[in-house]
Amino acid sequence: MNTDRRHFLKIAGISAFALSAGLAGRAAEAAVAPGKYEHGPNTLHAGRWGMVIDTRKFPSEADYLPLIKACHEAHNVPNQPGPHEIKWMWLAPYKEGFPDDENHYGPEKFKTGKFPLLCNHCENPPCVRVCPTKATYKMEDGIVAMDYHRCIGCRFCMAACPFGARSFNFIDPRIAMPSDKAPNPAYPTRMPGVVEKCTFCAERLAAGKLPACVEASGGKILFGDLNNPKSDVRKALAENFSIRRKPSLGTQPGVYYLV
Repeated sequence: MNTDRRHFLKIAGISAFALSAGLAGRAAEAAVAPGKYEHGPNTLHAGRWGMVIDTRKFPSEADYLPLIKACHEAHNVPNQPGPHEIKWMWLAPYKEGFPDDENHYGPEKFKTGKFPLLCNHCENPPCVRVCPTKATYKMEDGIVAMDYHRCIGCRFCMAACPFGARSFNFIDPRIAMPSDKAPNPAYPTRMPGVVEKCTFCAERLAAGKLPACVEASGGKILFGDLNNPKSDVRKALAENFSIRRKPSLGTQPGVYYLV
């Protein structure tokens, strides 16, 4: 064997070893990737989590504010109104939230009232399909979750989401945390350059708790397994008229509104 061939094989062997070691390292890293939700002994399970908001039990916009406050405090959502606003749950006029409804003679609250909006945790989420790093992914229980460590800030998911449910951290969100309340240590603060949104409180479900907004609603918001005909959400949907946001798009939202 001549020197050139021996040298080539040596370099090729080293390269192959390095490549395999690198792939193994990445595989190990992916297996314990930060941002994944670990099930505990008290974890609440469902085939597909869904939410039913009974808007008939909220007389005014002010009645929704405790829900938003509970959500944002539980997840350390920064208080930065304006073009850099971060929102997990927010209020919007009916026409903005439900543009498919062309009934001009509906109830007055449809014309003047506002409705709570959030991530719909779709059965067919377009945001998951376009994410190049799998930072946005769908869990086995239907929740569309976020791994902030994998997010590269490309904002493809924001462009793909037809519900405007995602926010981008243009500035460090930690400097915009409410000054009158200490951060919740149970949920990580984010960093500039990543996208965030409602996660149906996956971290609370893993600890055996219901979502923060559901607890704060005092029974006005139902949360349960859409795949279980005996669940509270399925019973509510069977017994009442409900609507969803932009159903014609075929994403199959997991958030329902009783009107």
